[in-house]
Amino acid sequence: MSLPETQVPNGQVPGGHVPAWQQFAGLALRSVFLIALAVLTFRVALPQNETIATAYDTPNDLIRLALGFAVCGWLVFELFRMPRDAGGYRSWLYIGAAGVPFALICLYYTW
Repeated sequence: MSLPETQVPNGQVPGGHVPAWQQFAGLALRSVFLIALAVLTFRVALPQNETIATAYDTPNDLIRLALGFAVCGWLVFELFRMPRDAGGYRSWLYIGAAGVPFALICLYYTW
């Protein structure tokens, strides 16, 4: 039994080669975006008028701190996972081109 032309075994996409510049740009934009998002999440998760040591006094600050650290950990974990296929590099190139300036602007105004 032969496969239809649209299906290729092992999930390989025809023409799935990524040029080196596109791979580098996609990874660089992805890294900057995830780092900016992790720093922004960390900054927002900190207690408003207190230090981290007094966050246990109010449950809202403790919950925000715990969720913020969990999201930061997840973003750092995602930072070290590479895209699995050529489409992933292209997607991060486009998402990064739009998302990095927005994330940096948000980071600037929240700091």
